[in-house]
Amino acid sequence: MSQIKVGETIPSMKLMAATAEGPKEVSTDDLFKGKTVMFAVPGAFTPTCSMKHLPGFVQHVADFRAKGVDKIVCVAVNDVFVMGAWAKEQGVTDDILMLADGSGAFTKAMGLELDLVARGLGVRSQRYAMVTEGGKVVSLAVEPPGGFDATRAEAVLATL
Repeated sequence: MSQIKVGETIPSMKLMAATAEGPKEVSTDDLFKGKTVMFAVPGAFTPTCSMKHLPGFVQHVADFRAKGVDKIVCVAVNDVFVMGAWAKEQGVTDDILMLADGSGAFTKAMGLELDLVARGLGVRSQRYAMVTEGGKVVSLAVEPPGGFDATRAEAVLATL
């Protein structure tokens, strides 16, 4: 599949959310009803993701809310238990929904997979951030491999 583009609708799928009550299935149809900011990382507990990407969104939750964002979502091609452990380690509250795309089906449907097999990491997600409204992509930034600029929380806030 080709990469999702601005104006297109998020694929209708199920993902797993890491919640305080344990794993919970979440429908993308429900998830992207309002104004949503979603950022994807190549992997939980990886250096840039843990030291910069996720912490930036945690730090700016109130700023996103002030700009009318209903939901902030982090997704990675990891299992729901890894996402839950990462959220706990990073001090993530219910303000950010941690979603597991364990098999990478959502990432593949979005056309945003990243082949890291040669590095022993399998097929992961590219680092990207998007704003959606009513299930449609309003803005999308995708980093080149190893990049971290256009998808940082401050850059996403600037698009709102």
